[in-house]
Amino acid sequence: MAFVEVTKQGNVGIITMNRPEALNALSSAVFADLTKALDIVEKDDEIYVVVITGAGRAFVAGADIGEMATMNVEEGLAFSELGNNLMMRVDLFSKPTIAAVNGFALGGGCELALAADIRVASEKAKFGQPEVGLGIIPGFGGTQRMARIIGTGAAMELIYTADTIDAKRALEIGMVQHVVPAEELMPFALEMANKIASKAQVAIRTSKMAIRRGIDCDISTAATYEALAFATCFATEDQKDAMKAFVEKRKLEKFKNH
Repeated sequence: MAFVEVTKQGNVGIITMNRPEALNALSSAVFADLTKALDIVEKDDEIYVVVITGAGRAFVAGADIGEMATMNVEEGLAFSELGNNLMMRVDLFSKPTIAAVNGFALGGGCELALAADIRVASEKAKFGQPEVGLGIIPGFGGTQRMARIIGTGAAMELIYTADTIDAKRALEIGMVQHVVPAEELMPFALEMANKIASKAQVAIRTSKMAIRRGIDCDISTAATYEALAFATCFATEDQKDAMKAFVEKRKLEKFKNH
């Protein structure tokens, strides 16, 4: 793949956006490579958690403006659907995802970070949705995920003003969960990923789906979904082994993940 790199450290897969000369801008070709990268980490049964980051000064600095500049309405719709489908795949990805935001996360880059389950940022990270300054709106889920994550007022302010905010402000408004020095970003993200990878993966993935599906339902429907998801965990060996170890006051060495 020309624009995306996949590596593996133990049970953690690392997807690196690797088009640094263009600040990792999202083009149709980059979308194709990212799709292939997601295919690779999804099919690898040894990968439990995925970390997404960027090479160089940017996480992803946005969609490729050069590609969009000459689009008509039909082409714009197709490009939005392409990006939205990919962000939705990240959103509903079967394995937990962590966005390790190393630099600029603007436009489509901010939307990619928002699609991940957890966001950790370098002190050098910058976030924003600059689209209205270019005569368009966020087209890869930004108007929807941002409002759900930080609230409508904060999302409307960021989108309407096209302001860029730093990592400290992103932490204050709940856009990211942690901010760390640049040199500590990947070690911190990998430590978190490995902690998640050490737990019962059926339960982790079931938790993810319960949260993702439930957030769009009324609380009664969501609680019913949770109860059913909770019940399915009792069919796993992990539940049997972990609870037996707890009752016997001993440490469970390792989950079987089934």
